[in-house]
Amino acid sequence: MRYILPNRGFTLIEVLVALAIVAIALAAVARADAVSLESSAQVKERLFATWIAQNRLAELTARRSFPDIGTRSGSAAQAGRSFTWEEIVGPTPNKNFRRVEIRVRAPGQEHVAATLIGYLALVPDR
Repeated sequence: MRYILPNRGFTLIEVLVALAIVAIALAAVARADAVSLESSAQVKERLFATWIAQNRLAELTARRSFPDIGTRSGSAAQAGRSFTWEEIVGPTPNKNFRRVEIRVRAPGQEHVAATLIGYLALVPDR
């Protein structure tokens, strides 16, 4: 005796459900990729801003600068991008030291991309 199996295939509803699942999965992958790219750009911006702050503090240290208390600002470029920096010099309990806080922003941005705090010592002339 021979058994004949009926033709079995996918119904239209099964195909539509499978396509919907694939579409949702592809949308999730695309969204994850976009978030990853945006995060990478933010990390790059923060890295460049940190370099600018470190360069500014290194310049003050190398010049043996002992700046007056107050706020200064300027701009610097890193990797072809422009940034603005703000330098806030404050006193310390020891009058021979100054606290320097450097904040770096990308142009047109309200948020601070990097902040660096350092201390400068008054170096007597020899």
